[in-house]
Amino acid sequence: MSIVTYVAIYFVIWWTVLFIVLPIGMRSQIDDGDIVLGTAHSAPSRFKVGQAALRTTLLAFAVFAVFYLVTEVWGYSIDMIPHIVPGT
Repeated sequence: MSIVTYVAIYFVIWWTVLFIVLPIGMRSQIDDGDIVLGTAHSAPSRFKVGQAALRTTLLAFAVFAVFYLVTEVWGYSIDMIPHIVPGT
């Protein structure tokens, strides 16, 4: 695979992991008892973008490393999964 393919796969993994990481450790305004007028009660009270991005990047790198090991080092691919071919 080319480097562009690896970057695209990492990008997809990163965004998927982001949605897994976002709710971790999140406290809503209602949990903290400090509701700002004009916002939803369930809105986060102190959202740390940098911390979420760092966690996402580290976890996405680990998932990508496993993907790379399985596909490139060990040689497995999606074509190795047995499947039924219709009409045979």
